Amino acid sequence: MSFVSTAFITFAIICIAGYYLIPKQYQWVWLLVFSYIYYLAAGPAYVFFLLFSTAITFFGGLRAEMGSKAAVPVVLLLDFGALAFVKYTNFVLGSFAGILGREFRELKILLPLGISFYTFQTAGYLLDVYWKRCKAERSFPRFMLFASFFPQIMQGPISRYGQLAGQLYAEHDLDLRRIEGGMYRIAWGFFKKMVIADNAALYVSAVFDQYTTLRGYGLLGVLMYSAQLYADFSGGIDIVIGIAECLGITLAENFRQPFFATSIGDFWHRWHITLGTWMKDYVFYPISLSNWMGSFGKWCRKRLGKNVGRAMPICVGNIIVFLIVGIWHGPAWHYIVYGLYNGLIIGISGLLAKNFRDWKKRLKINDKAAGFHMFQIIRTFVLVNISWYLDCSGSVGQALMMFKDSILRFKFSINVIDAADTWSGSQAVTFACIVFGCLVVFVHSLLAECGVDVRDAILARPVPVRGAVLFLLLASLVLIGNQPLSVGGFIYANF
Repeated sequence: MSFVSTAFITFAIICIAGYYLIPKQYQWVWLLVFSYIYYLAAGPAYVFFLLFSTAITFFGGLRAEMGSKAAVPVVLLLDFGALAFVKYTNFVLGSFAGILGREFRELKILLPLGISFYTFQTAGYLLDVYWKRCKAERSFPRFMLFASFFPQIMQGPISRYGQLAGQLYAEHDLDLRRIEGGMYRIAWGFFKKMVIADNAALYVSAVFDQYTTLRGYGLLGVLMYSAQLYADFSGGIDIVIGIAECLGITLAENFRQPFFATSIGDFWHRWHITLGTWMKDYVFYPISLSNWMGSFGKWCRKRLGKNVGRAMPICVGNIIVFLIVGIWHGPAWHYIVYGLYNGLIIGISGLLAKNFRDWKKRLKINDKAAGFHMFQIIRTFVLVNISWYLDCSGSVGQALMMFKDSILRFKFSINVIDAADTWSGSQAVTFACIVFGCLVVFVHSLLAECGVDVRDAILARPVPVRGAVLFLLLASLVLIGNQPLSVGGFIYANF
């Protein structure tokens, strides 16, 4: 049930309306029922994996709280084993078959929607219980709701038990102000998805699917993918957060103006924030603070010098984290290389941090100068878009070929798509809609980067102004939103 569909909008309205009509003590039960109805709509067979992950983590959490050291590794092995089996079996077997020069026919394995998200969320809960960051949940139905809360189960954000659970189980009064704020957030998400992402998807499909015939258009395809991916993912998160807001629940933010980042590390602090913080807390810190990493650090300081020795363990930790991020993105080598690309840039930047400071001092570069800040933003934008070649291509070879052609055989045209596939029948109109949408998002992001909360500023205005803004957002969906493609769902819902 795609968010951008009449069925889902109807479903959400019924859920929100009933939530405030029933006795408050049953609100969490209402959410649990609707969460499972939503997931069942994707396919009854998917529910088995969700219940399996929920059950073993729930009982594992109880055992971990009682001091069982075996519970955590066993549950994590089962949880991530199930994820690895459904998501990576064909990739591993296919890779071995390729090495041996044999033909491989893919196995038909069910891939449950959102399995990466709810696996990470429940695993985080288990580790938090084990590390005494929170107490284990005693009610299995309540834990079922934490693992399956319907707005976020398909594409996040990845919530922490301590931040979300109390809100899910609390009794909420009808707050029209919060509902209005949630509606603005939902409409903003629909704007990003339908005006930018679904229109840009036409160009992305044309360029990347026909890369051998449309050679030289790779840069156009990557820039369109950059617009599509950000608008699709952040737009979906806006809808998720907006629906939760209408239910009186505040979810963690997942984006913070990522294209204003000044380094790849800064970009990942602004992009898919909840995945980044999950990796930092549950992978990076445990690795960095482990005994073997401490021994490695001592070895590096002794042989490579004090500065490099201190930075090397952090560098290795970042590379391991982003290798996992690449694997998390999908079962393909181009995703693994994509992860390593980001990890190596961040790792090498850490190793060379002192050199960079010395070079800037010798060249008399002012870190706080507006010109240098702009240079950092542009440099990061270029590096990020190079990574998109790997993220969007079907193979490493395709990514390298398209990147090379973008430099040596550069071409640009707004007429690479079939006009019949556009909602307007015109490539020029479709391209203009994308540019318009990106400009609106840019202004919104610039204001946010300057500390202005645009939604709060709108909500502070008189009712006619607030109504006009909401009307314009909704009207834009009808007038320039790509209607045929909007039922295609969200990119990250396939994770």
